[in-house]
This record gives sequence, C-alpha cells and structure tokens, in this order.
Amino acid sequence: MEIKRIAVDTSKSVFTIHAVDVMERAVVRRDLGRAAFEAYIARQPPTLFVLEACGGSHHWARRLQALGHQVRLIAPQYVKPFVKRGKTDRADAAAISDASSRPDMRYVAVKTAEQQAAVMVISTRELLVRQRTQLVNAVRGHATEFGVVVAKGISRVEGLLAKLAAAPDEGEGAVPAQARQMFQVLGEQIRVLDEQIAALEARMLEMHKASPVSRRLAKVPGIGPIVAITLTVIVDATQFESGRHMAAWLGLTPREHSSGGKQRMGGISRAGNERVRQLLVVGAMAVIRHAKPGSKSASAWLLKLLERKLAACALANKMARIAWAMMTRGEAYRHPGPALAAAQPAV
Repeated sequence: MEIKRIAVDTSKSVFTIHAVDVMERAVVRRDLGRAAFEAYIARQPPTLFVLEACGGSHHWARRLQALGHQVRLIAPQYVKPFVKRGKTDRADAAAISDASSRPDMRYVAVKTAEQQAAVMVISTRELLVRQRTQLVNAVRGHATEFGVVVAKGISRVEGLLAKLAAAPDEGEGAVPAQARQMFQVLGEQIRVLDEQIAALEARMLEMHKASPVSRRLAKVPGIGPIVAITLTVIVDATQFESGRHMAAWLGLTPREHSSGGKQRMGGISRAGNERVRQLLVVGAMAVIRHAKPGSKSASAWLLKLLERKLAACALANKMARIAWAMMTRGEAYRHPGPALAAAQPAV
C-alpha cells in the first residue's frame, strides 16, 4: 500500500489520521493518542504530511521535518469549505486532505522556534496593552460614579488617580475610603503594566535595530519601529506573488460580491492578520493627520485621495504593497517627494 499523503487533524491529546493513496482513495482513517501519534510518524517512510495551521501545528511541523517528512500547513479558512457534512475529527481530517489536493492551494510557511519566540514578544505586549486598557476604563467608569471625570487619554489616568486619592470622605466631591482603596489597587496594577509594556517595547526596539529589513521598513511614512518589527516577524512576504496579494491577505482590499457580469465591490474584507492590519491603518491615519501640500509625507496621490475621503484604508493598502516590495527585493524606501504642484490652483 503506497501512501501519497497523510492529513492530520491535531488537538491536545487526539490526532486523527486520514491517509490517501495515489488514486486519492482513503486507505487509513484512525484516531491516535499523543504517544501513539509520535510512534506512528517515527516509523513512516518520508511522506507528505498536511496539517491545519492552528495551535501546535508549527511544533508538529518541525517534528515531522526533523524525521525527514515533507510538511504543508493550510489556513483554517481554506479547509472549512471542504468539510462535507457536520463537524467531526474524521470529517476535518478528510477536508484537510481534500484541500491539499488542489493545485492552487496556498500554504502557511512553517515557523522556527526562534520566529515563534519573536512573535510571542509581540503578542505578549498586545495582551498587556489590552489589560491596561481594561483597567484604565474601569478606573474612569468607577470615577464617573463619584462625579470625577477627566479628558480622554492614557496620560490623564495618573492625574485622575491623584485626584481620587485626594478626595474627601464626606461633603461635596466625596469618595469613600473603601472606594479610594480600590482605586489604589487598580492604579498599582496600571503602573505595573506600564513598566512591563515599556520593557517589552525596549526589547522590540532591540529586535528592530538588529533587523536590517525592519530598519528599512521604518523609513516608510506611517511605519515606525513597532510596526516595522511586527511586519518583519509576522509576515513572510516571499509567499506572496505581488504586493496586492499581500494587501489582500491582510484584508486591505475591497470585498467583492460579483455575479452575472456585474461587479460589486464592498468595504475592505478584513481577512488575515487583524493586528498587522490595525497597525497599518493607524500608521496611515498618522500620515493623513499631518498631510498637507509641501510636507514630506504628502504625495500628489495622497492629496488627491484626501479629497475623496477614502484615504486611511487606501493608504494602508499602499503601505502594505511598498512593504512587500522592500521585503522581497531588499530595496530601500524611495520617497516620491512633496506634492507641491498638486497643491497649486489652476490658472
């Protein structure tokens, strides 16, 4: 029995095998425990293994490669359309196998342990930032219940906490002692998170300085060190055929719903990595905020786009395409120059 391909639906303790022969007929369908799966892959001759790109998939891909196997990872959204009916482990494994049989299927690059460690630095910082935001919102919300409000912004929180700590127990503007104690607890947690986030940002800055690609990307208007190192670590630009493919993968291209020869374009698809897309859009908005005729970041294309009020996502799309070109070709950023002529009124 010659096995052509083995698809594996992975989980923490149960691994479902779906092997097919050269005629694409299922020849092995079985469930294995973790130890049994380790023994199974060790005794197989070099074979093509296909897994869904999910939690633990990169670890197993590296284990399989170390044993001499060929490995392909498929994004979950490309597997789902091949699930025939219902959702079971065996149906999922069969869907992974069917998806990998398509000649135009796209695969996820296997990450090394070092690459995953770098991604973990970025994701840990994002988690801490979200936790800090929750705490800040809690402080502001509770303070409002006692009639104490301040302007928006993370920089205002320290002043708000000081104002709450100095509030009297009774009378006008009173904040009970028990409430002040709780505000102190929340404030201490915010300060701890501030220190941890600052330490992680310092580490990301070191990663940025050590990466030639990240340093080149930081020259693009709207892409700073944080965005540059995030792009460098998370995005493998070589897997995309063009900058448009990379922008589409990030969800920065219009969602299309065309039929009967009629083209219907909607808003951006928002597919792909949400964090990278968010960073690019925020960077684009920073460029737009300072865009004016004669400025370094304002090209004629951007100024014309601002007139149509479609700038943020369109500029983020263009930034993604520029990043793809720089990452794949090793080129430095070439600034188009200020758009002086575009700002001149017609005579």
